[in-house]
Amino acid sequence: MVDALEYNDINAEVRGVLSSGRLKLTEQNIIFKNNKTGKVEQIAADDIDLINSQKFVGTWGLRVFTKSGALHRFTGFRDSEHEKLGKYIKDAYSQEMVEKEMCVKGWNWGTARFMGSVLSFDKDTKTIFEVPLSHVSQCVTGKNEVTLEFHQNDDAPVGLLEMRFHIPAVESAEEDPVEKFHSNVMNKASVISASGESIAIFREIHILTPRGRYDIKIFSTFFQLHGKTFDYKIPMDSVLRLFMLPHKDSRQMFFVLSLDPPIKQGQTRYHYLVLLFAPDEETTIELPFSEAELRDKYEGKLEKELSGPVYEVMGKVMKVLIGRKITGPGNFIGHSGTAAVGCSFKAAAGYLYPLERGFIYIHKPPLHIRFEEISSVNFARSGGSTRSFDFEVTLKNGTVHIFSSIEKEEYAKLFDFITQKKLHVSNMGKDKSGYKDVDFGDSDNENEPDAYLARLKAEAREKEEDDDDGDDSDEESTDEDFKPNENESDVAEEYDSNVQSDSDDDSDASGGGGGGGGDEDGSPKKKHKEKKREKKEKKEKKEKKDKERTKKPTKKKDSNKPKRATTAFMLWLNDTREEIKRENPGIKVTEIAKKGGEMWRELKDKSKWEDAAAKDKQRYQDEMRNYKPGADAGSDDEGSKSKSVKKRKTEASPAKKANTSGGSFKSKEYISDDDSTSSDEAKNKSSEPAKKKSKSVDGSAKKKAKESESEEEASDEETNESNEEDDDEDEGSD
Repeated sequence: MVDALEYNDINAEVRGVLSSGRLKLTEQNIIFKNNKTGKVEQIAADDIDLINSQKFVGTWGLRVFTKSGALHRFTGFRDSEHEKLGKYIKDAYSQEMVEKEMCVKGWNWGTARFMGSVLSFDKDTKTIFEVPLSHVSQCVTGKNEVTLEFHQNDDAPVGLLEMRFHIPAVESAEEDPVEKFHSNVMNKASVISASGESIAIFREIHILTPRGRYDIKIFSTFFQLHGKTFDYKIPMDSVLRLFMLPHKDSRQMFFVLSLDPPIKQGQTRYHYLVLLFAPDEETTIELPFSEAELRDKYEGKLEKELSGPVYEVMGKVMKVLIGRKITGPGNFIGHSGTAAVGCSFKAAAGYLYPLERGFIYIHKPPLHIRFEEISSVNFARSGGSTRSFDFEVTLKNGTVHIFSSIEKEEYAKLFDFITQKKLHVSNMGKDKSGYKDVDFGDSDNENEPDAYLARLKAEAREKEEDDDDGDDSDEESTDEDFKPNENESDVAEEYDSNVQSDSDDDSDASGGGGGGGGDEDGSPKKKHKEKKREKKEKKEKKEKKDKERTKKPTKKKDSNKPKRATTAFMLWLNDTREEIKRENPGIKVTEIAKKGGEMWRELKDKSKWEDAAAKDKQRYQDEMRNYKPGADAGSDDEGSKSKSVKKRKTEASPAKKANTSGGSFKSKEYISDDDSTSSDEAKNKSSEPAKKKSKSVDGSAKKKAKESESEEEASDEETNESNEEDDDEDEGSD
């Protein structure tokens, strides 16, 4: 027989919700471990009363009844495992795995049978549905009617609130069937009612979550929190774990209770109760039990009279009544000599406690992480700080918890603890030491480079260089000139050909014709316009310079110019070109000169071609003495010179020209042929001599334009001649 059977993907019913976990069947017991909460439930083999198989949608499961009347249901088994599991149950537990048939015809009337802590509603021999009475929170009777109310589970998408049973009256019955039904339900129901005396009472206990001071009354099946505003009744079986942890200052003690299901306060859910005690507070209580009850019921784990610190007395009572052990701090000791590491989680500061089987954070919000839930951990730098780091915990379900602002002195201790527990560190280096993975910058070695700080400095330098490469006019514009409430648009002024080039023109226009806009000298609006105009002029000037640098002047070829002398190497290469091609079949044209250069260097007697080159050089010099450039070439040279001078003159700022001419002259780029020019001149210049002066200026401008056109034509001819000269030189070199 197989020693044990183990299944990883099995679901168990927990308060109306199927919770995933691992199921293990051994000869001694049946063990189920909840993946979400880590809670372990065991069913002893001697306590098993009945085991049935039950069909579900697409799968099948087990229905285990205990002798105490409890029902446990597990589902998620495959059809291929039915025979193997049935054989193991028969051999290990001496139980026949008989199938439990369900009635699926939709009857709403039948027979109610109470089997231990389960209410079974049957039609003949088939069950319609079953109700675990431990889920019942209240039972109310009426005339021929019983109403069951149920505990709610926050994990359930749909929850059953209540169920009503109609019970017909029976005249011949000695006992009222409604009262009998009610008593059977209440015997096994999980109804929280303060019946009887409390076992222990603790007054004015400071609780951090939910915040306040509460009187804690402990009963046999539940305990009650009684505060000034809220009261809570918490069943003992809803407590998953107990933690007793010392505060980092060693002057206080935390007592933490993990709850499932959590308690509710409005829409808020509290999964943890965090109680805070002072170690010097002591108490003495007397339990209302006889010595026989303490010995038989609690196996001598409790004494009739308990005394000591409050947290010790409460912890001992809770431990025995709940049946859970109290978890304390592990063997981790931090840099400060305590079991806690100061950090921040989300928006609040608290303490992280590395335990033997997990981490717990206290207190806003409290969080417990088991090692088996963790996929990996990561050490990261804390937001650019050199004095702290972040500890990131990634769970197997993808959730990431970040504990930030941990002092860098705690890094070595925490890393040793992680390594000891064999948790996967995602940023572990090849050396497996881990101590170099987090760059704190401000380390003990002052000469150690800070990579993070160096990157920030490099980015700052690049930003400054980009700012320096921009227009200088950006430095001139200040925030003071920005007027968000100005309704007038500046677009028309920038692109208007009639706009004045400087402040003198503006003042003349406003003074002469009244068309200056009415702004006074030195007003912020006027300064803003002038600066925008200067910025535009500088931009145009920069663009012209860039074009002049990139534009290559074209030369016009002179057909009468003598051909340049050929070098000795070129004379030799022309004679041996065909020979090189024959000796190197398939050689590329571009490689012939390279091969010829190698052969020329190895050639010892070069006198023949050197003499020929000297004669050709003498010929070129004699022809150049008698050569005279043509008239067209001369005019081209002069035209090009005058054109370059003209360019340099026109590149001057229009504002400077206007200042030297007293504001009456406009640059060529501001002259327009539209009607608005003449109308503005008529408004600004009212006297007759001024009109004549403007006409003379216009005439001179037209004359200069014609001269520049002739100069450009001459420059083009010179360029063509220079190109011909270059072509002759290229032919000679070949």
